[in-house]
Amino acid sequence: MPKVRTATHAGTWYSSSASQLQQQLQQWLSEAQAEPGQHARAIIAPHAGYRYSGHVAAYAYKQIDPKKVRRVFLLGPSHHFYSKHCLLSPLDEYGTPLGNARIDKEVYQQLAATSKFNVMEAGADEAEHSLELHLPYIVHVMQGAAPGWTLVPIVVGAISADAEAAYGRLLAPYLEDPANLFIISSDFCHWGRRFGYTYHDPKQGPIHASIEALDRQGMALIEAQDAAGFQRYLKQYGNTICGRHPTAVLLHALQQCGAVRHSVRFTKYDQSHRCTSDQDSSVSYAAAVVVAE
Repeated sequence: MPKVRTATHAGTWYSSSASQLQQQLQQWLSEAQAEPGQHARAIIAPHAGYRYSGHVAAYAYKQIDPKKVRRVFLLGPSHHFYSKHCLLSPLDEYGTPLGNARIDKEVYQQLAATSKFNVMEAGADEAEHSLELHLPYIVHVMQGAAPGWTLVPIVVGAISADAEAAYGRLLAPYLEDPANLFIISSDFCHWGRRFGYTYHDPKQGPIHASIEALDRQGMALIEAQDAAGFQRYLKQYGNTICGRHPTAVLLHALQQCGAVRHSVRFTKYDQSHRCTSDQDSSVSYAAAVVVAE
Protein backbone atom coordinates (compact mmCIF):
# COMPACT_ATOMS: atom_id res chain seq x y z
CA MET A 1 0.00 0.00 0.00
CA PRO A 2 1.31 3.49 -0.82
CA LYS A 3 2.16 5.80 2.04
CA VAL A 4 -0.26 8.71 1.73
CA ARG A 5 0.17 12.16 3.22
CA THR A 6 -2.99 13.02 5.14
CA ALA A 7 -4.69 16.28 4.18
CA THR A 8 -4.30 17.65 7.72
CA HIS A 9 -5.67 21.12 6.93
CA ALA A 10 -8.88 19.92 5.25
CA GLY A 11 -11.90 20.96 7.27
CA THR A 12 -10.15 24.03 8.69
CA TRP A 13 -8.15 25.90 6.04
CA TYR A 14 -10.40 24.61 3.25
CA SER A 15 -13.45 22.39 2.96
CA SER A 16 -13.15 18.66 3.62
CA SER A 17 -16.29 18.08 1.55
CA ALA A 18 -15.35 17.03 -1.97
CA SER A 19 -18.53 18.43 -3.50
CA GLN A 20 -18.30 21.75 -1.68
CA LEU A 21 -14.59 22.09 -2.42
CA GLN A 22 -15.10 21.29 -6.10
CA GLN A 23 -17.88 23.85 -6.31
CA GLN A 24 -15.73 26.55 -4.70
CA LEU A 25 -12.80 25.92 -7.01
CA GLN A 26 -15.02 25.92 -10.08
CA GLN A 27 -16.62 29.18 -8.96
CA TRP A 28 -13.30 30.95 -8.40
CA LEU A 29 -11.88 29.68 -11.68
CA SER A 30 -14.98 30.79 -13.57
CA GLU A 31 -14.60 34.30 -12.14
CA ALA A 32 -10.85 34.58 -12.80
CA GLN A 33 -9.49 36.13 -15.97
CA ALA A 34 -6.87 34.48 -18.19
CA GLU A 35 -4.98 35.32 -21.37
CA PRO A 36 -6.52 33.23 -24.17
CA GLY A 37 -4.22 30.73 -25.85
CA GLN A 38 -1.38 31.07 -23.33
CA HIS A 39 -0.32 28.13 -21.14
CA ALA A 40 1.53 28.83 -17.91
CA ARG A 41 4.86 27.03 -17.64
CA ALA A 42 5.04 28.20 -14.02
CA ILE A 43 2.82 30.05 -11.58
CA ILE A 44 3.15 31.83 -8.26
CA ALA A 45 0.10 31.54 -5.99
CA PRO A 46 -0.74 31.93 -2.28
CA HIS A 47 -1.19 29.25 0.37
CA ALA A 48 -3.46 30.85 2.98
CA GLY A 49 -6.87 29.57 3.99
CA TYR A 50 -9.14 29.50 0.97
CA ARG A 51 -11.56 32.04 2.45
CA TYR A 52 -8.71 34.56 2.20
CA SER A 53 -6.72 33.55 -0.86
CA GLY A 54 -8.67 30.97 -2.87
CA HIS A 55 -9.98 33.58 -5.30
CA VAL A 56 -6.46 34.96 -5.87
CA ALA A 57 -4.95 31.54 -6.62
CA ALA A 58 -7.57 31.03 -9.32
CA TYR A 59 -5.96 33.78 -11.41
CA ALA A 60 -2.82 31.65 -11.65
CA TYR A 61 -4.43 28.23 -12.02
CA LYS A 62 -6.80 29.52 -14.72
CA GLN A 63 -3.79 29.91 -17.05
CA ILE A 64 -2.81 26.21 -16.93
CA ASP A 65 -3.62 23.90 -19.84
CA PRO A 66 -3.60 20.48 -18.12
CA LYS A 67 -3.41 18.65 -21.46
CA LYS A 68 0.16 19.96 -21.81
CA VAL A 69 1.30 18.88 -18.33
CA ARG A 70 2.73 15.50 -17.35
CA ARG A 71 4.54 16.49 -14.17
CA VAL A 72 3.96 19.19 -11.54
CA PHE A 73 6.85 20.58 -9.49
CA LEU A 74 5.52 22.20 -6.31
CA LEU A 75 7.94 24.39 -4.31
CA GLY A 76 6.93 25.95 -0.99
CA PRO A 77 8.55 27.36 2.15
CA SER A 78 8.80 25.74 5.56
CA HIS A 79 6.79 27.31 8.37
CA HIS A 80 7.41 24.69 11.06
CA PHE A 81 11.06 23.66 10.96
CA TYR A 82 14.40 25.21 10.04
CA SER A 83 16.63 23.86 7.32
CA LYS A 84 19.35 25.26 5.08
CA HIS A 85 18.44 22.76 2.37
CA CYS A 86 15.61 21.76 0.08
CA LEU A 87 13.68 18.73 1.24
CA LEU A 88 11.73 15.86 -0.29
CA SER A 89 8.73 14.00 1.08
CA PRO A 90 9.16 10.49 2.55
CA LEU A 91 5.68 9.55 1.32
CA ASP A 92 4.29 8.15 -1.93
CA GLU A 93 1.16 10.21 -2.48
CA TYR A 94 -0.43 13.44 -1.28
CA GLY A 95 -4.06 13.04 -0.29
CA THR A 96 -6.84 15.56 -0.87
CA PRO A 97 -10.65 15.43 -0.58
CA LEU A 98 -10.68 15.36 -4.41
CA GLY A 99 -8.29 12.44 -4.81
CA ASN A 100 -4.60 11.71 -4.47
CA ALA A 101 -1.54 13.00 -6.31
CA ARG A 102 1.23 10.46 -6.89
CA ILE A 103 4.82 11.54 -6.21
CA ASP A 104 7.24 11.03 -9.10
CA LYS A 105 9.76 8.61 -7.61
CA GLU A 106 11.97 8.66 -10.70
CA VAL A 107 12.52 12.42 -10.45
CA TYR A 108 12.90 12.10 -6.68
CA GLN A 109 15.73 9.60 -7.26
CA GLN A 110 17.38 12.00 -9.70
CA LEU A 111 17.18 14.85 -7.20
CA ALA A 112 18.38 12.69 -4.30
CA ALA A 113 21.36 11.58 -6.38
CA THR A 114 22.65 15.17 -6.41
CA SER A 115 23.13 15.03 -2.60
CA LYS A 116 21.55 18.51 -2.44
CA PHE A 117 18.25 17.37 -0.94
CA ASN A 118 17.29 16.08 2.48
CA VAL A 119 14.19 14.05 3.33
CA MET A 120 11.54 15.38 5.73
CA GLU A 121 9.99 13.44 8.54
CA ALA A 122 6.42 12.41 7.71
CA GLY A 123 5.10 14.46 10.62
CA ALA A 124 6.89 17.58 9.44
CA ASP A 125 5.51 17.04 5.95
CA GLU A 126 1.94 16.76 7.23
CA ALA A 127 2.30 19.82 9.48
CA GLU A 128 3.42 22.06 6.61
CA HIS A 129 0.60 23.89 4.82
CA SER A 130 2.51 25.68 2.05
CA LEU A 131 2.32 22.63 -0.22
CA GLU A 132 -0.98 21.17 0.97
CA LEU A 133 -3.03 24.28 0.22
CA HIS A 134 -2.14 23.89 -3.46
CA LEU A 135 -3.06 20.24 -3.75
CA PRO A 136 -6.86 20.63 -4.14
CA TYR A 137 -6.32 23.18 -6.91
CA ILE A 138 -3.74 20.94 -8.59
CA VAL A 139 -5.89 17.81 -8.44
CA HIS A 140 -8.93 19.75 -9.65
CA VAL A 141 -7.16 21.38 -12.59
CA MET A 142 -5.27 18.21 -13.53
CA GLN A 143 -8.53 16.31 -14.00
CA GLY A 144 -8.14 17.49 -17.57
CA ALA A 145 -4.64 15.98 -17.92
CA ALA A 146 -3.71 12.64 -19.40
CA PRO A 147 -3.75 9.79 -16.86
CA GLY A 148 -0.50 9.16 -15.02
CA TRP A 149 0.59 12.71 -14.26
CA THR A 150 2.89 12.99 -11.25
CA LEU A 151 3.86 15.43 -8.51
CA VAL A 152 7.31 16.57 -7.36
CA PRO A 153 6.82 18.31 -3.98
CA ILE A 154 9.83 20.21 -2.63
CA VAL A 155 10.00 22.20 0.61
CA VAL A 156 12.54 25.01 0.26
CA GLY A 157 14.29 25.83 3.50
CA ALA A 158 15.90 29.07 4.64
CA ILE A 159 18.60 28.77 2.01
CA SER A 160 21.29 31.31 1.19
CA ALA A 161 21.43 33.43 -1.96
CA ASP A 162 24.17 31.16 -3.30
CA ALA A 163 22.02 28.10 -2.60
CA GLU A 164 19.04 29.73 -4.33
CA ALA A 165 21.20 30.11 -7.43
CA ALA A 166 22.52 26.55 -7.16
CA TYR A 167 19.05 25.02 -6.83
CA GLY A 168 17.88 27.21 -9.70
CA ARG A 169 20.62 25.81 -11.93
CA LEU A 170 19.76 22.28 -10.82
CA LEU A 171 16.05 22.65 -11.57
CA ALA A 172 16.42 24.65 -14.80
CA PRO A 173 16.54 21.58 -17.10
CA TYR A 174 13.22 20.43 -15.64
CA LEU A 175 11.74 23.89 -16.16
CA GLU A 176 12.87 23.85 -19.78
CA ASP A 177 10.90 20.64 -20.40
CA PRO A 178 7.48 21.80 -21.69
CA ALA A 179 5.80 18.77 -20.09
CA ASN A 180 6.65 20.12 -16.63
CA LEU A 181 4.71 22.75 -14.70
CA PHE A 182 6.31 24.65 -11.80
CA ILE A 183 4.14 25.98 -8.97
CA ILE A 184 5.67 28.38 -6.46
CA SER A 185 3.78 28.68 -3.17
CA SER A 186 4.08 32.13 -1.63
CA ASP A 187 2.10 34.71 0.29
CA PHE A 188 3.36 38.27 0.21
CA CYS A 189 3.66 40.88 2.99
CA HIS A 190 2.67 39.75 6.50
CA TRP A 191 2.06 43.10 8.20
CA GLY A 192 1.34 43.85 11.84
CA ARG A 193 2.76 43.54 15.33
CA ARG A 194 1.89 39.84 15.48
CA PHE A 195 4.20 39.30 12.50
CA GLY A 196 6.91 41.61 13.86
CA TYR A 197 6.72 43.79 10.74
CA THR A 198 5.18 47.27 10.67
CA TYR A 199 6.97 49.10 7.84
CA HIS A 200 4.98 52.11 6.67
CA ASP A 201 5.97 54.72 4.12
CA PRO A 202 3.64 57.68 4.82
CA LYS A 203 4.34 59.07 1.35
CA GLN A 204 2.30 56.17 -0.03
CA GLY A 205 -0.77 57.10 2.01
CA PRO A 206 -2.55 54.81 4.49
CA ILE A 207 -0.87 51.64 5.72
CA HIS A 208 -2.62 49.32 3.28
CA ALA A 209 -1.50 51.49 0.35
CA SER A 210 2.08 51.44 1.67
CA ILE A 211 1.92 47.64 1.93
CA GLU A 212 0.68 47.34 -1.64
CA ALA A 213 3.35 49.71 -2.95
CA LEU A 214 6.02 47.66 -1.17
CA ASP A 215 4.64 44.38 -2.52
CA ARG A 216 4.36 45.74 -6.04
CA GLN A 217 7.98 46.86 -5.93
CA GLY A 218 8.96 43.24 -5.28
CA MET A 219 6.47 41.98 -7.86
CA ALA A 220 8.05 44.25 -10.49
CA LEU A 221 11.46 42.71 -9.80
CA ILE A 222 9.97 39.24 -10.14
CA GLU A 223 8.37 40.22 -13.45
CA ALA A 224 11.78 41.52 -14.57
CA GLN A 225 13.26 38.13 -13.56
CA ASP A 226 15.86 40.09 -11.57
CA ALA A 227 17.05 37.63 -8.93
CA ALA A 228 19.84 39.91 -7.71
CA GLY A 229 17.49 42.90 -7.50
CA PHE A 230 14.91 40.83 -5.61
CA GLN A 231 17.60 39.83 -3.11
CA ARG A 232 18.63 43.49 -2.60
CA TYR A 233 14.99 44.51 -2.19
CA LEU A 234 14.41 41.90 0.52
CA LYS A 235 17.57 42.97 2.31
CA GLN A 236 16.61 46.65 2.13
CA TYR A 237 12.97 46.42 3.23
CA GLY A 238 12.77 43.05 4.97
CA ASN A 239 9.39 42.41 3.34
CA THR A 240 7.92 39.30 4.95
CA ILE A 241 7.29 37.36 1.74
CA CYS A 242 7.19 33.84 3.12
CA GLY A 243 7.86 32.19 -0.25
CA ARG A 244 10.85 34.39 -1.02
CA HIS A 245 13.27 31.46 -1.25
CA PRO A 246 11.15 29.31 -3.63
CA THR A 247 10.50 32.46 -5.70
CA ALA A 248 14.23 33.20 -5.91
CA VAL A 249 14.91 29.60 -6.97
CA LEU A 250 12.42 30.06 -9.82
CA LEU A 251 14.05 33.35 -10.86
CA HIS A 252 17.47 31.69 -11.04
CA ALA A 253 16.03 28.74 -12.95
CA LEU A 254 14.48 31.12 -15.48
CA GLN A 255 17.85 32.82 -15.95
CA GLN A 256 19.37 29.43 -16.81
CA CYS A 257 16.75 28.61 -19.47
CA GLY A 258 18.81 29.83 -22.38
CA ALA A 259 16.90 27.92 -25.05
CA VAL A 260 13.53 29.43 -24.16
CA ARG A 261 12.65 32.98 -23.15
CA HIS A 262 9.89 33.44 -20.61
CA SER A 263 7.74 36.34 -19.47
CA VAL A 264 6.38 36.76 -15.94
CA ARG A 265 3.14 38.62 -15.32
CA PHE A 266 1.21 39.21 -12.10
CA THR A 267 -2.51 38.83 -12.68
CA LYS A 268 -4.11 39.42 -9.26
CA TYR A 269 -3.34 41.07 -5.93
CA ASP A 270 -5.34 41.33 -2.71
CA GLN A 271 -4.96 41.77 1.04
CA SER A 272 -6.74 39.98 3.87
CA HIS A 273 -7.43 43.34 5.54
CA ARG A 274 -6.97 46.99 4.61
CA CYS A 275 -4.81 48.19 7.49
CA THR A 276 -5.29 51.75 8.67
CA SER A 277 -3.69 51.64 12.15
CA ASP A 278 -0.86 49.89 13.92
CA GLN A 279 -3.45 47.77 15.72
CA ASP A 280 -4.36 46.08 12.43
CA SER A 281 -2.72 43.18 10.64
CA SER A 282 -2.96 41.69 7.18
CA VAL A 283 -1.42 39.22 4.74
CA SER A 284 -1.05 40.01 1.05
CA TYR A 285 -1.73 37.54 -1.75
CA ALA A 286 -0.64 37.64 -5.38
CA ALA A 287 -0.93 35.42 -8.44
CA ALA A 288 1.56 35.34 -11.30
CA VAL A 289 1.93 33.33 -14.48
CA VAL A 290 5.09 32.48 -16.40
CA VAL A 291 4.67 31.76 -20.10
CA ALA A 292 7.15 30.85 -22.84
CA GLU A 293 7.55 33.58 -25.44
